[in-house]
Amino acid sequence: MIAVLDSTLREGEQTPGVFFDSHVKMAIAEKLDRLGVDIIEAGHPVVGEEIANGLRRIVSSSLQARIGAHSRSLKKDVDLALECGVGFLGIFYCVGDERLRDCSSTLNQAIDMISETISYARSRKSDLLIRYTPEDTVRSPMENVLSVSREAVRAGADIISIADTTGHLIPGSARTMSEWVRRLRASLDHAGLEARIAVHCHNDRGLALANALDGYQAGADIIDASVLGLGERAGITDLASLLAVLSQDFPVAHHWQLAELPGLYQLVSRYADVPIPVNHPICGRNAFTHCAGVHIQAALKNPIHYQSLAPEPFGLTSQIALDHMSGMAALQYSLEHIGAIDLDRELQESILAKVKDVGRHGRTVDVNELRWIVSYQKEKAINKETYVA
Repeated sequence: MIAVLDSTLREGEQTPGVFFDSHVKMAIAEKLDRLGVDIIEAGHPVVGEEIANGLRRIVSSSLQARIGAHSRSLKKDVDLALECGVGFLGIFYCVGDERLRDCSSTLNQAIDMISETISYARSRKSDLLIRYTPEDTVRSPMENVLSVSREAVRAGADIISIADTTGHLIPGSARTMSEWVRRLRASLDHAGLEARIAVHCHNDRGLALANALDGYQAGADIIDASVLGLGERAGITDLASLLAVLSQDFPVAHHWQLAELPGLYQLVSRYADVPIPVNHPICGRNAFTHCAGVHIQAALKNPIHYQSLAPEPFGLTSQIALDHMSGMAALQYSLEHIGAIDLDRELQESILAKVKDVGRHGRTVDVNELRWIVSYQKEKAINKETYVA
């Protein structure tokens, strides 16, 4: 079974301008837990006391998900995270040649430091789930990554994360997540070592979800994601899109309560002050809304004609939009919805003309406005008849 790590409360707070107060973090964590994510990465406590306090509160709430923290490859970071009571610790350190030179370090020195930090964390908490991430994995020399990963597992790491830190990978090209997953798995197997493989994909090229799924198909065990794809620069894999594809298209055995997604997205959007795009694949206002007349006419008979995902698993329903693209089928459906039945054809056509006019001004007509239009057009028709008589 694939596991999902949500990093909204850690990576998400690296979105410029995004900060969640402790009580908001708690509310988000509770919704993530009801959704059924496996790991909630709830912060990097060394950044500040408020983050550490928020992390402690989430840990103390006895959620089903494992609660984790981010940590540099430093014992003081490990100590602070463990003082917060976490059950998961993500330790990171880059082993790219340029970064090693900038840090005046050799690969062997880096491996020794990383191994020592992991061993220390394991000695402090025997049941701690430890992940090691060679930051900027996919732009680092493959042999550097494989060497440090083997030693990290020997030191006590349970998970090795392949981090596409800059959104560098492109499925189907010469640089793919699937190749990294296969090479890492083969290296660990050859050394007689066991560890789960995670993938952390950034969205700089708009390919985070594609790269995450590429890693999954190659055998990755854990995928990182966040609500709205929040994170550094263009963010990371979007949680709702990931769960939709995994649950509906592969499908995988899971325990996710997908109907929790819309409420979770509304909560995060409000307190991150980041709007949900109207065309967001699952939680956007238009995700299951039909507009063009031909589409609506077919969708009213059978939604599958213009939907490849059903809205019901996500606690949503298909919607009809009334605007300049609308036809009579959409109008009649909407009139029935508001109880405006037995209207003659001429009146319906006048209502449709008004709807189209509103739509040409860049708005859709909601049910309340439709009621007003119906009333107005009825009154116009009565006055016209009176005037003619």
